[in-house]
Amino acid sequence: MKIARSALPAIALALCAAAQAHAGASDWHHMEGGSIRLVTSDTADADGVLRGALEIRLAPGWKTYWRDPGDSGVPPTVDVVADGQATNVDISFPAPRRFDDGYSLWTGYDEPLSLALALKLPQAAVPTDFVANVFLGICETICIPVQAQLSLETRGDVSHPEHKAVVDAAFAALPEAATEAFGAKAQDATDEHIVVDAALPEGARAVDLFVAGNEAVALGVAEREAESESGARFTVPVLRRADGKAKEDVVYTLVTTQGAVTGRLALP
Repeated sequence: MKIARSALPAIALALCAAAQAHAGASDWHHMEGGSIRLVTSDTADADGVLRGALEIRLAPGWKTYWRDPGDSGVPPTVDVVADGQATNVDISFPAPRRFDDGYSLWTGYDEPLSLALALKLPQAAVPTDFVANVFLGICETICIPVQAQLSLETRGDVSHPEHKAVVDAAFAALPEAATEAFGAKAQDATDEHIVVDAALPEGARAVDLFVAGNEAVALGVAEREAESESGARFTVPVLRRADGKAKEDVVYTLVTTQGAVTGRLALP
């Protein structure tokens, strides 16, 4: 299910022209295998952060990718312009699953989902026009790169509870923030692997650990080496390190029989 980035220009991309829509939600962009749209809340918080969601409806049998897909695929990207100004977007993901399609091992989803978006607005007031350039890969037996431009208008004097409900559901579906008692910590790191210890709540068992690489390091599939009543140990292969790049924390999601948590690993 691998999409070669070099081959993308030769693949027909599903491209949606920008179109104005009712406040709080873009029109649905339909493509083979599913549909996507952008939804926002009505108001920003005190820090100027507006919450939103990228709704992804997948047809039965279709799949899409996590922030670090693994052996194949491409992670989704969302770039937003608000009233003509570039806007910082923080994308949060629900807990993923690991898939083995017989050709590769990759990480993602096979059911409809929403990516939670935190938009840092360039000004205090909520902008009236949003344009989001979205890229993601969806797969059945073959993979299709989807590129869409989603646009919406907002009106500060109009409330849309149905849009707020979509956004609230996207954030509610996220893993909880990791803690000392329920989370992961990198204990050792070499050029070949990272040793990660996971603290678990009483009665919980570790199901999987997903660790996302970054520009400084590419990581493989975590392998569970040991487990006790209070925790588990994983080894994460280091596939490569980028020359000249400083160490950066890596994002992880720990999935257990009592729910999932997410956090950052500070590499030793």
